[in-house]
Amino acid sequence: MTLRLLLLLGLALGIAAIDTVTDLEIAVGVFQIAVVLIAVRILPARAVAGVSIVCMILTVLSYRFTRFGDTEAGLINVLISLAAIAGTTYLALRLSAAIRTVHQTRAHLAHITRINMLGELAASIAHEVNQPLAAVATSSGACLRWMATEPPNLAKAQQALERIIADTHRASDIIARLRGMARHQAPSKQWLNVADTLNAALRLLTGELNEQNVTLRVHVEEGLPPMLADEVQIQQVILNLAMNAVEAMRQVDVERRILQFDVALESRQQLLFSVSDQGSGLSPSDRERVFEAFYSTKQDGMGMGLAISRSIIEAHDGRLWASSDPQTGATFHFTLPAVTRESDEPN
Repeated sequence: MTLRLLLLLGLALGIAAIDTVTDLEIAVGVFQIAVVLIAVRILPARAVAGVSIVCMILTVLSYRFTRFGDTEAGLINVLISLAAIAGTTYLALRLSAAIRTVHQTRAHLAHITRINMLGELAASIAHEVNQPLAAVATSSGACLRWMATEPPNLAKAQQALERIIADTHRASDIIARLRGMARHQAPSKQWLNVADTLNAALRLLTGELNEQNVTLRVHVEEGLPPMLADEVQIQQVILNLAMNAVEAMRQVDVERRILQFDVALESRQQLLFSVSDQGSGLSPSDRERVFEAFYSTKQDGMGMGLAISRSIIEAHDGRLWASSDPQTGATFHFTLPAVTRESDEPN
């Protein structure tokens, strides 16, 4: 900084020398504002103020030692130069302070954004992992009951243990996928059979559906092409929508608790999934807001499931939206690209 300061003072001294030895009608001292503007970019505020004072002193000394020109015109030029230097210094320091404030604000916002992302990731993990953990608890209870029978039903107990292992792996996969989403990684896509993927997800809901007396109806159009998708993420979406539907029907009569899944080929290049419940539906204002992070229509809801689901579907080049009727409940639709192995191959 010392070298920069010396160079600036040298420049200011040079301008003052030129002003002193030349007989010009213009206020050469005005060019001292260039020194101030350079100082603002490379020096702290106090140093800039010091440079400005030096420039003003040099301008006065230049007038004092000038032997040419009209004295009155020279005085006017000096006053113009001093006003220009003082005004430029004031405005430049204000602008510099404003720029520093903007940079500090941006850094603060970036820090807040990182904290919010960590909070959202933590909430996402808590929400998503809760499902396989609940399934593990259910299977563990079933295993204990089968082992407590006389004689112990080892086959059923083994099936329960296998479900526990599968759900444990599923929880691990969900955490890995959520970490990938936080790093904006592309989904890990593979060829999937639509019916198999849907049924594998719905099998995890068997205990919940039985406990809530919910009737499950599934209609998958025949002859659907395979879909290129991330299996764990798509099953996440299916489970989220199904659990929301079950929750929406807790207060309705048992005979109305019907969970309907429909999958059809909407066009040659698009699959349409629909999940319907017989609950009270969504208000017009909630149909879009339910996809916002941390917004929930449930009293104890975290408001992350639908936000995550929409992110997953959009990462698969699809879209997710809701429709509702107070008489028939809510329906959530999502699309996924329909592909064939032939169409994915290069020509």
